[in-house]
Amino acid sequence: MDVFALWHIRHARNLDGSQTAHREHGELVWDEEDGDDLKILGVYSSERRAEERIREARLLPGFREEPDCFMINRYELDEDLWTEGFVSVPRGDE
Repeated sequence: MDVFALWHIRHARNLDGSQTAHREHGELVWDEEDGDDLKILGVYSSERRAEERIREARLLPGFREEPDCFMINRYELDEDLWTEGFVSVPRGDE
């Protein structure tokens, strides 16, 4: 069974006033280290239901300012997505 996770990316504004990149080669891009904020709106049983939620969310403050920054990811229920461990590398003092 597949489920559909719906995300929204709020892109951080550039301090120098330059335009923020939302897409590259048609694909949505983001960088959390630069201040972009990902929000999960929900997990839905069909892509159609996720798309309905996008239509509703586009009317709400915050979401309506970036109406094309929604992303739907399809996942298979009970499928492992991260199968190995990880390490954390501390950031150096800046």
